[in-house]
Amino acid sequence: MSRSARNLPEYWDTYKPHRGDGEPPAPEADGFEWTQHPGHGPGEEFLGWPRTALELGSAESKEAVFLARKGIEVTALDFSASQAERARTWWNGTDRLAFVHAEACEYLAATETTYDAIYSVWGAVWFTDPDDLIPLVVKSLNPGGVFAFSQAEPIEGHYGAQAMYGNGLSGRKLTVLRWNYAPETWADILKRNGFTQVDAHVLEAPDPADVGTLMVRAQAPE
Repeated sequence: MSRSARNLPEYWDTYKPHRGDGEPPAPEADGFEWTQHPGHGPGEEFLGWPRTALELGSAESKEAVFLARKGIEVTALDFSASQAERARTWWNGTDRLAFVHAEACEYLAATETTYDAIYSVWGAVWFTDPDDLIPLVVKSLNPGGVFAFSQAEPIEGHYGAQAMYGNGLSGRKLTVLRWNYAPETWADILKRNGFTQVDAHVLEAPDPADVGTLMVRAQAPE
């Protein structure tokens, strides 16, 4: 079991909870957002033009739905049973879209399926030890396939696995780990695992005083 699997799934089961009556409405799935700033940064073209794709940590799955509606065969994976079931409820019947409830490393280690693209939007890549995850990603990509992910830019000088209480400072302890590295460190990790054409950089926020987005893209060996 990877260290990430020790992150209690209860945190993800209650992530973005709905506080109204009945089922929450499905989010809009009319675009592909990599950053926390709507309309800022690249769209689905950051992935290239895959025929098949796997999202790691799909949560609401709106990006997966957007790609499926574009004609891409998409598998949306999430560690949380509640998140996966909610996404199924919202998007049931969407063509070319499949949902998987699993931990990322365990799924990638077990599957023989390979993909043209594997991606994560503020998802499992941020919360999984790269020493466990990256070798499994590269073996699950087709030759020349794209691996792309985004997350918050790291705080300068504070790198590596960082723990936080997922439910704040009250109630039951829900410890969540996040892996934060400078762009050049991510590039080195990917190159050591055989990736080529690595692009890792921080995309500044529309207001440079705000938190930017780490953007990473690489290709599997041909």
